[in-house]
Amino acid sequence: MKSSNPVLMVEGLTVAFDGFRAVDNLSLQVAKDELRVIIGPNGAGKTTLLDMICGKTKPTSGRVLFKGEDLTKLAEHQIVRRGVGRKFQTPSVYEDLTVGENFEISIPKAYGIKTSLAFKRTDAVRKHIHGFAEQVFLGDVLHQKAGRLSHGQKQWLEIGMLLIQQPELLLLDEPVAGMSPREREQTGELLQRISHGRSVVVIEHDMEFVKRIAHKVTVLHQGQLLAEGSAAEVQADPRVIDVYIGH
Repeated sequence: MKSSNPVLMVEGLTVAFDGFRAVDNLSLQVAKDELRVIIGPNGAGKTTLLDMICGKTKPTSGRVLFKGEDLTKLAEHQIVRRGVGRKFQTPSVYEDLTVGENFEISIPKAYGIKTSLAFKRTDAVRKHIHGFAEQVFLGDVLHQKAGRLSHGQKQWLEIGMLLIQQPELLLLDEPVAGMSPREREQTGELLQRISHGRSVVVIEHDMEFVKRIAHKVTVLHQGQLLAEGSAAEVQADPRVIDVYIGH
């Protein structure tokens, strides 16, 4: 049972680029432990919304409240430290490092020059890393260079690098893009599993995948909220069919 207390509240969020409103007076709420999927045609404002939540883009007006605190007043690194993790469309991993080393540098205690100099690869650290690698199906390739992973495995590695930071809100932009059918299936299982204990917001285009994972679906169109509900409800909505599914 999800808490009625929202972890994330977007209130009247607007951002304009040269007079064009990419997001226009948008309001939505995401509950604790909820897996929310955001869909909509290209240019609907989906990625821009995530950019504003994580501080990459500052809104023209409106607020983003995470556990009651307004994120729009914070820098990107401060938002990360508050417990918000973001994965972009293209996987961003350190290809010359091993899978294990990618995890290692993502551990919060490894941040900063002073702490990284004192950081030791203890058995506890190795066990910690192995546990997260197992979660994202990479337990058998910890010693392999990240550059040799498949595209899908790189996506998993980046999700794992975020998970090891223990975020309370995870933002994922098209996490199954370029994956094989089996990898998509595994990723669906992974996302459902990691939404126990944190809120997850996913941008996705594949409606079959959306139906499999979403607790609730938000449909954006021209920067505004068009519809919201279960996957079945939004799929049956004539407005959604008109601007998105029908195309």
